[in-house]
Amino acid sequence: MDQTKPLAERMRPNDLNDFLGQDELVGEGKLLNQAIALDKVPSMILWGPPGSGKTTLAYIIAQKTKSEFKQISAVSSGLKDLREILAEAAMNQRLGRKTILFVDEIHRWNKSQQDALLPHIEKGTITLIGATTENPSFEVIGPLLSRCRVFVLKPLSKNHLVKILKRALENKENGLGKLKIKIEDEVIDLIAEMSNGDARVALNVLEYASSLSHNITKSIVKEAFQKSSLFYDKGGEEHYNIISALHKSMRGSDADAALYWLARMLEAGEDPLYIARRLIRFASEDVGLANSQALEQAVAAYQACHFIGMPECNVVLAQAVVYLSKCKKSNDLYMAYEKAAADVKKYGNLPVPLHLRNAPTELMKNLGYGKDYKYSPNYNYKEEQEYLPPELKGKKYLK
Repeated sequence: MDQTKPLAERMRPNDLNDFLGQDELVGEGKLLNQAIALDKVPSMILWGPPGSGKTTLAYIIAQKTKSEFKQISAVSSGLKDLREILAEAAMNQRLGRKTILFVDEIHRWNKSQQDALLPHIEKGTITLIGATTENPSFEVIGPLLSRCRVFVLKPLSKNHLVKILKRALENKENGLGKLKIKIEDEVIDLIAEMSNGDARVALNVLEYASSLSHNITKSIVKEAFQKSSLFYDKGGEEHYNIISALHKSMRGSDADAALYWLARMLEAGEDPLYIARRLIRFASEDVGLANSQALEQAVAAYQACHFIGMPECNVVLAQAVVYLSKCKKSNDLYMAYEKAAADVKKYGNLPVPLHLRNAPTELMKNLGYGKDYKYSPNYNYKEEQEYLPPELKGKKYLK
């Protein structure tokens, strides 16, 4: 294999026997394992965190299938590229050959791009394998989702990452075996722990560390993490530390600090949609009724990030972060909901008062459903009427 390729690419397994960490999905006797063995894979969406093996699993299928295998990235490709592949797939179908199309990061495609796949999956022109780090329920259109099986991949365990790292250290053909690397087991464990379930991160750090020294120590590993990812692990403690710093800076109305923490996340490769979702939460939790346009700004930022992606959406998030930082703040909504939720837990499923219930049947009317309900417009919205269960009568959650 080309040694100029990244270690993570060179060490990508070609067989399910070497594919670690997803036994519940492709273990012996599992549906997908059997489908791959029989070369009868269905159209599917592979959903899992970065480095969990989505692309590797697609490559293994490519090795095992007799179908024509085509790959496209939703980040760098559009409808023109897709149509060329679909035209070739239609030609293959007329010649009696099947085509598997692997779309990496399929959540980056918009509705029209995803729509273009539908008739070809329906006709059997292609078998689709889509990979996504985002919840497909939100990022993949319903008609496409209904035509695919969704398989969920989990983050790799520390033990799996240790095995992957040792395999790379021992492999002389595609790994680092020829370099005679000196590394203690506790240092390998450190890499595995800091990689947070991401095999690509683990192998990238190992490769970078080996370029610094053939005697890899803990300090070299920490330097390798800092150089490769600004010491920012998307699933680990630093991830939560920085999103916390961003949230608290906005809450404290410090727009400059908020911009710094935003940049720390984006420059380290954080998914902009993750940040946008946190801004939406902030808009209601910390701004709330003090500025009802805050939620509109946050939702608009999420949509803009979805439309244009990185790096262009960095300024969109910057606009939203500064706006939210400078907004007047109120957590009345947040606190009110917390109080209401506490009463739900305390009192359980209190029955709805009879006068608030609908009575679509005669039996319900006879039981008193809807009786004595006061229709608000008839009272100029000034009626005196209790809307809470008797146990909570007069309770106030909002200030």
